[in-house]
Amino acid sequence: MEIHELVIEMKLLERRLTLYEEKYGVLSEDFYAALMAGKLSSYDEYDETRADFSRWKGIYETWRRRKQAYTEQLSQRELADAFGRVNYPSSSSHISR
Repeated sequence: MEIHELVIEMKLLERRLTLYEEKYGVLSEDFYAALMAGKLSSYDEYDETRADFSRWKGIYETWRRRKQAYTEQLSQRELADAFGRVNYPSSSSHISR
């Protein structure tokens, strides 16, 4: 996956993470740390919460993998090279007044 594709996918995932963060009032990083430490097991008895936590965990883990891939790719080349994919509008496409 190219850097620009990773950025787009991470932003889409972040939008989904925001829904859970707003619903539960906790940032995804803190939720994930608590979940992995076993501090949220008391919520397992609630079907909706269990389903939410499962989806939230999956989305966050996917985001982390994309972020790691982005960081690795970026470290292998100059930042300026990542801008090579940007399509700027040509000056002829601007409307003059």
